Amino acid sequence: MAIQKISHIGIAVRSLDEQKALYRDVLGLKLLAEEEVADQQVKVAIFEVGDSRVELLEPTSSESPIAKFLEKRGEGIHHVAYEVDSVGESLAHYKAQGVRLIDQTPRAGAEGAEIAFLHPKATFGALTEICHSKGDQ
Repeated sequence: MAIQKISHIGIAVRSLDEQKALYRDVLGLKLLAEEEVADQQVKVAIFEVGDSRVELLEPTSSESPIAKFLEKRGEGIHHVAYEVDSVGESLAHYKAQGVRLIDQTPRAGAEGAEIAFLHPKATFGALTEICHSKGDQ
């Protein structure tokens, strides 16, 4: 149950189309994939940065967590995600340690990954995601 690496940094944006150009054309990052994650009401653009990634997150509904984040805080870093061997085992470990969780069980994320979030009040204000990718990352 060890953290393997920083999987990705999630950045909330109002428009993927506007921000993709910056990350691809100006910063020179490789765009790996784009998809909609309907359960989370978000469109995602995934960029490769060495062994990690940057995920741009655009809300698809005014009720999505990303829309609410944008309304409250504006565009910017939304969360940091850590790759783990098992999301379920990690959640059980963190719960036993008294860490406040947003998710009690793993759920589906982008590219078929299993994900879960720790409450930012338990992590000194930083929304923390733990994830396990189905394929190689």
